[in-house]
Amino acid sequence: MSAAGFTAADLAERCDVDAKTVERWVSRGRVPHPRSRVRAAQVLSKDVSMLWPDIIRRAAKLGTDRELVGMYPRRADLPRSIFREAIARAESRLWFGGYTSYFVWLEVPDGAAVLGAKAKAGVDVRFLLGDPDSPVTAERDRLEATPLTLATRIAMTRAEISKVDAGVPVRLSDRHIAMSVWIFDDEAIVATHIGAGLGQDSVTLHLRRAQDGGVFDRYVEHFESLWSDGSPADSQS
Repeated sequence: MSAAGFTAADLAERCDVDAKTVERWVSRGRVPHPRSRVRAAQVLSKDVSMLWPDIIRRAAKLGTDRELVGMYPRRADLPRSIFREAIARAESRLWFGGYTSYFVWLEVPDGAAVLGAKAKAGVDVRFLLGDPDSPVTAERDRLEATPLTLATRIAMTRAEISKVDAGVPVRLSDRHIAMSVWIFDDEAIVATHIGAGLGQDSVTLHLRRAQDGGVFDRYVEHFESLWSDGSPADSQS
């Protein structure tokens, strides 16, 4: 924009939007509406594909990768708001398939109240947690060698769940020790452990359902299988 001799106010006037909107395009990476994209490209004498290449790449996805929204080398690289916003959008299901899902309570302010409201509104809220007494859990703790053990993090999550003023089923399993799946309606976050790294070090995918029998559906089937085989957790007061 500046290379073409335009200020945000100049471009806003030519595109019939306000200057703050243009500033969000530039500073926050917001993508304009199609009409504004075309108009801005005309004003700047650039191709839309040069100004917003991600739009073209997303539009060109026709194969199995079209459900892939984002890919991150570590779960810690996810936008901090992604879980909070996905939970807020959910209208039918919130399935937490992390071994501890401990970090969720750090990312979502008033998590118990939020999940309670969702459950009361008819959303299917459930937690598949790791089995704190399993030898698999003990071995993973040995590898991670951190003071905050998996069993402790699982207990902390269960303590938070107990604050939810609506029935939230919890089941335990040790089969998802190396891969966590969180499902929010037709979106999913999948994190796969590498080596002895912590959960936050896991390679992470953000998926959105776009077809029958696709990658998203496979992960839903995976969660459902684990849930069916999981042991109902004893209630906590």
